[in-house]
Amino acid sequence: MKRESRTMTIGLFFSIGLSFAVVASGFCQEYEALKGLKSVKAVFDVRISNPASAALQLKLIHDTCKDKNIMAVTKNPSAVVIFIGPSVKLISKKREGFSSEEQKQLDEIARTVAEMSKDGIRIEICLFAAKVFGVDPASVLPGIKHVPNGWVSLIGYEAQGYSLVPAY
Repeated sequence: MKRESRTMTIGLFFSIGLSFAVVASGFCQEYEALKGLKSVKAVFDVRISNPASAALQLKLIHDTCKDKNIMAVTKNPSAVVIFIGPSVKLISKKREGFSSEEQKQLDEIARTVAEMSKDGIRIEICLFAAKVFGVDPASVLPGIKHVPNGWVSLIGYEAQGYSLVPAY
């Protein structure tokens, strides 16, 4: 009887351990692409003009930069978000021409931009695009660096080894 009890106990612990291993592998998937890396550097090229899409993409960018798999490679991943093209209208405090629903999405964008900046993610706006799309540089959300040409920034970051991630 003792032997059966011990066998059942060992079997139970083995089953529980196996269950945890299966569950953990589902939550903590390993990325082949990250194996062997010592650092992660990404530049996100944001050109989305739709507020709802932009709010979702920015949340995804923020979550990606804080992803546990990336954080396992380096505790301080380097990330830059550059607003180019029509997306520059979404990071202005002036909101004329946007519906009330879109304005809610703009609030979400502003919150996400503030959180990203707080988390050390650098954010830039292309002033060439701001001029083309009628965005007053003084109306741009705080925490966003003004650069004359976003493409020059993209070229520079890529030359420094940053991976380009388009968000269109």
